[in-house]
Amino acid sequence: MALDNILAVAVLLGLFGLVLLVVLWPGPRQGRRLLVRWGVPEPSEVDTAEAVRYLKRRRFWYPWLFLALPLLGDAAGLARADDWTLVWTVLVGGLLGELLGWRPPAGPRREAMLRHRGVSDLVPVWALVLLALAVAGGVVRAVLARDWAWLGVDAGCTLIVAAVVLLALRRPATGDAAVDLVLRARSARVATGLAILVPAALPQASQTLSLGPVLVFVVSLAATIAVLGPDRHVAAAAVA
Repeated sequence: MALDNILAVAVLLGLFGLVLLVVLWPGPRQGRRLLVRWGVPEPSEVDTAEAVRYLKRRRFWYPWLFLALPLLGDAAGLARADDWTLVWTVLVGGLLGELLGWRPPAGPRREAMLRHRGVSDLVPVWALVLLALAVAGGVVRAVLARDWAWLGVDAGCTLIVAAVVLLALRRPATGDAAVDLVLRARSARVATGLAILVPAALPQASQTLSLGPVLVFVVSLAATIAVLGPDRHVAAAAVA
């Protein structure tokens, strides 16, 4: 794509990201709703403030990522890279949010959770299996098509998800145990769900649309929605 065209796309997407940031900028109502949907029945003001801070750390990056990612995709030679800016924005925004989560909290801090948590405490095993199948399928398809750029995208997506899950698992514990676990699980599941979708969808940027790939995409989308859905059992597991 010509430089002036890609710059125009980047600016438009950056403006879209700014509008999205304004619309989605969280307040107490959004923070409380997040916790209630994930099984925290009566979150306190402190719990709600923690959830709002969690959302702000991720959504703050939206305009900047919407602006930068199309330019990076074009520089890497990825066809229709701007089509997937939203997915990559959420993935990278989640990663940056988890990195910010390692900063020492201003409020009370718990040095450890009630027991050691593993990856399956944040992401269910069935979702991890779907992720492995999706990544493997994306790699095989990229190799067969000799589409090395998209193979790199698949690999990069996998690395981002692994980093998000690891950071969510290991970052310092803060506040109420149930709220802490809910926010960790949400981070890990958002990244996992999007990573299930990306490998099935990205190769379509360089292929003729046909029934098989469409079915794969639909199944991957359904799996992504299932993984992203709030799980009210997570909060209860915090005291198990």
